[in-house]
Amino acid sequence: MSEPASISSGIAARYATALFEIAKEANAVAALEADVDTVDAALQGSADFRDLVASPLYSREAQSNAIAALAPKMQIGAMTANTMRLMASKRRLFALPQLIAQLRALIAEHKGEISAEVVSAKPLSDAQKAKLAAALKANAGKDVKLNATVDESLIGGLVVKLGSKMIDTSIRARLNALQNTMKEVG
Repeated sequence: MSEPASISSGIAARYATALFEIAKEANAVAALEADVDTVDAALQGSADFRDLVASPLYSREAQSNAIAALAPKMQIGAMTANTMRLMASKRRLFALPQLIAQLRALIAEHKGEISAEVVSAKPLSDAQKAKLAAALKANAGKDVKLNATVDESLIGGLVVKLGSKMIDTSIRARLNALQNTMKEVG
């Protein structure tokens, strides 16, 4: 891991733990999860918001004021908004993506869930997602939350990452394996 990434992760872990503990004491873990989803969607959907979070050109006050103005419009709770404003005032808002990842992990652990990254060649239907989640639950022994993405270069099949396990049933992987086998023979 690179040094800046580990610094961001360390900062995010401390803020995430504090925010999660406050939410847990207030019985507001579900509200925190909704806030995390909202902030993540804003980061994914708005280049301006990503610039505000990541750019060192904005002053502490500008970032803090922007978060204060955006929080009610985004309909995020006071705990999350105050944490983001604190991060802005300490020039730590750049760690927001890592904070979201840390909070997701803490919430999943609290709920007894494990997340699985699923990459498919085509979008999965709801029925396919349900069958896959049930099969992964039987394997992992915990509820599984799927994070599905599409990568057409797989040609067909799935790549599933469940914790430290990775299952690659894609056509691309099979073709690469066949190509390697042919190189060994020839």
